[in-house]
Amino acid sequence: MKYEFLKQEINDWLNGYFANKGTYEKIVFEAMSYSLNNTGKRIRPILMLLTYGMYKENYKDIMPFACALEMIHTYSLIHDDLPCMDNDDLRRGKPTNHKVYGEAVATLAGDALLNEAFNVMLKECLCGDISKIKATYIISKSASAYGMIGGQIVDILSEGKAISEDELRFMHKKKTGELIKAALLAGAVLAEASDYDIKLIEQFGENLGLAFQIKDDILDVIGNSDKLGKKTNSDLINKKVTFVSLYGLEKCKLMLDSINDECLEILKRLRKDTNELEKITVFLFNRDF
Repeated sequence: MKYEFLKQEINDWLNGYFANKGTYEKIVFEAMSYSLNNTGKRIRPILMLLTYGMYKENYKDIMPFACALEMIHTYSLIHDDLPCMDNDDLRRGKPTNHKVYGEAVATLAGDALLNEAFNVMLKECLCGDISKIKATYIISKSASAYGMIGGQIVDILSEGKAISEDELRFMHKKKTGELIKAALLAGAVLAEASDYDIKLIEQFGENLGLAFQIKDDILDVIGNSDKLGKKTNSDLINKKVTFVSLYGLEKCKLMLDSINDECLEILKRLRKDTNELEKITVFLFNRDF
C-alpha cells in the first residue's frame, strides 16, 4: 500500500528539517521534534499527497505543505495533553511532551510548531503562486477559531454537561474534521483540480472527518491501550459526551458503515484514479489504533 511509503517519505522530510537546529534555544527544537517525530499515523499529510497525486505526478512538490499540516496537528496534540486541557500522560506510547520537558517548554514547543508551519508554507508562497496562497489560507482557517480551535473550545466547555446531537457534531466537525478536510482540499487546490472535483472532495472530507471521530470514540471504549499508545476510557474519565455515549456502541458501528459507503460512493464520482484514497479510507474505518 502506498500509505507506508508516503509515511516514510514524510518522516524523512520532518527528521531532516529539524536536524541540528538551535543553539541557546535548542531545547525548544528538541521538544518540537520529540512530539513531531513520535511515530504518528501521518494521516493528514498522506491524504494531501494522495489527493494531489490524482492530478499531478510529483507529490514531492507539495511535501512542505503536507509536513506543515502535520506540524499543526502535532502542536494541537501537545496542547491537548497539557494539564489545563486533557491532562494526559501518554501519547503514541510515550510520555507526553509536558511529562518530558515540563509544561512551560511543552506550551512553547506547541506554539513554535504552529509558527514553523506557517514559516514553511509562506516561504513556498513567496513565488506568488496563487494555488499555494489559497492552500495556505485553507489550512490556516481550518486551524483557527473558525475551525479546530472552535471545536476545542466547545469540547472544553461541554465537559460534564449534556449537549445536543447538533452541538456534538459541530464540535467534532471542527475539532477533528477541519484539518482532515483541509488536507484533502489543499491537495486538490495545489493540484489545480476543477471546481466540480473540489466540491466532491470537500464533501468526502466532511464525511471522512466525521467517521474518523466516531472511530476514535469507539476505540476509546473497546480499543487496546497498547496499540492506541494512550489510555482508553479517557472520555468517560473526563466526563465528555461522545458519539458512543450519545448513541451507544452498536449504533456507532452502523453509522460508521454507512459513512464508509458514502465516502466510497463520492470517490467513484471523481473522474480520476481514486484507488489509493479508497484504500486509505477503508484502512481508517478498519483501524485498531
